[in-house]
Amino acid sequence: MAGIKAKNPSEPEFHQAVHEVAESLIPYIEENPKYKQAKILERIAEPERVIMFRVPWINDKGEVEINRGYRIEMNSAIGPYKGGLRFHPTVNLGILKFLAFEQVLKNSLTTLPMGGGKGGSDFDPKGKSDNEVMRFCQSFMTELNRHIGPNTDIPAGDIGVGGREIGYLFGQYKRIKNEFTGVLTGKGLQWGGSLIRPEATGYGAVYFAQEMLAVKGDSLKGKIAAVSGSGNVAQFTVQKLTELGGKAVTLSDSAGTIYDPAGIDAEKLAWVMELKNIRRGRIREYAEKFGCEYYEGKRPWHVQCDVAFPSATENEIDKSDAETLVKNGCQVISEGANMPSTPDAIEVYLEAKILYGPGKAANAGGVAVSGLEMTQNSMRLPWTREEVDSRLQQIMKNIHQTCLDHGKESDGYVNYVNGANIGGFVKVADAMLAQGVV
Repeated sequence: MAGIKAKNPSEPEFHQAVHEVAESLIPYIEENPKYKQAKILERIAEPERVIMFRVPWINDKGEVEINRGYRIEMNSAIGPYKGGLRFHPTVNLGILKFLAFEQVLKNSLTTLPMGGGKGGSDFDPKGKSDNEVMRFCQSFMTELNRHIGPNTDIPAGDIGVGGREIGYLFGQYKRIKNEFTGVLTGKGLQWGGSLIRPEATGYGAVYFAQEMLAVKGDSLKGKIAAVSGSGNVAQFTVQKLTELGGKAVTLSDSAGTIYDPAGIDAEKLAWVMELKNIRRGRIREYAEKFGCEYYEGKRPWHVQCDVAFPSATENEIDKSDAETLVKNGCQVISEGANMPSTPDAIEVYLEAKILYGPGKAANAGGVAVSGLEMTQNSMRLPWTREEVDSRLQQIMKNIHQTCLDHGKESDGYVNYVNGANIGGFVKVADAMLAQGVV
């Protein structure tokens, strides 16, 4: 860790991600010296390539604005780089390196042939017109296009990058390259996208929670769930949870949390989707519309629940939040966001021996369906909704089984953190050994 911090100063999110993985892996590596001799962990923690570039664009007033663009190509041992693009003011090198590092292990867990990468910009699409977003995306892709390709690096969406942004990015790539290829995932259904892709991360987190409960002979039926966020992941977490007989009672955004003890049913969820995806409003409007409680500036973790789905952003659950969740009887945490729990919070989960599905396992459904979209693009064939959903469920079952294989402790408790980290590492590490020092 001293070496990581010295080489990557002022990148606390990246340090946190590597530290969490190293804690799981070092005992395993000590038992398997071939990985130690080849310095596999040190190599995985060093990106193969870091690309940083200027993104100039013209706003609607005719003024020039300048943002910074990034692509971290972390590891390609088992396939082309794969991972999202994030457009948000908080984007910097440290955050993207943490996300790319996590992506390597997450993609490995899916069993699909995908390496890990991540990218984005400090551009904020909120409050921008469609034309401003289009001009930014075209400028961003004018540089990025030379570093990506269907067999090299296949970006997808992430925070701030939805169907609109992917469309503008793809259009500019096609215009520059004069080719129609599956270079981006999350595309529209009419031009190479996959059914279930928007739903996949949320659905996958619920399927993973279902698998964890099944080990104890339980299910999501009748469970009360706290869900954070109100974007794509949170919306489809609520949808699938409701289908499986659970009841979501919270949603949140950066301004606060709504608590609806009656449950967020299909009709209310449709209203949230219209609010967030079309009107781009604030979640407090839900409380005004449906007459429930709104907690200004608070996250949902004080609300009594059986299951928690952190689906907003990194480090949204700290030690105090985790202790409150455990004290209130929460038995399952399934992470829809990337690294939403701090290391102290994770310690609380593990000490309490509750079922804790870390993001690299629980939220792998999104990139899994991105991988399925790549397959459909290569075949030039679309699959039905049922076929994609069936494949997604099977992938989440496989990920869960990998975590069981590597994470089961002598007392029968499953440490999903160790299971996910070791399971994801082994496949990448063996491929790196086979390919030599490259």
